Amino acid sequence: MDPRDEWTSPTDLADYAYCPRSHWYRHHPPARGPTAYSSGRREAGERYHSRALTAERRRAERGSAYWIGLLVGVLLVVIGVAWLLHF
Repeated sequence: MDPRDEWTSPTDLADYAYCPRSHWYRHHPPARGPTAYSSGRREAGERYHSRALTAERRRAERGSAYWIGLLVGVLLVVIGVAWLLHF
């Protein structure tokens, strides 16, 4: 047995942390190969995860735009108050 097979890579850890079931199936493939049902489920899972990641990325982008807008609004209010107090 190769001693390198006993090491766990960072990719394995990340894969397990993201989806333990997927990690287990990746390291224990079925002996007869995937069935049509399991292939369909895998593709559906990949589509689901892709949509979830896209939605999360979109939410993160909107979140930063929200904070920038809030900061600009606060600055405009502070400038307006300073301008009113000046006159």
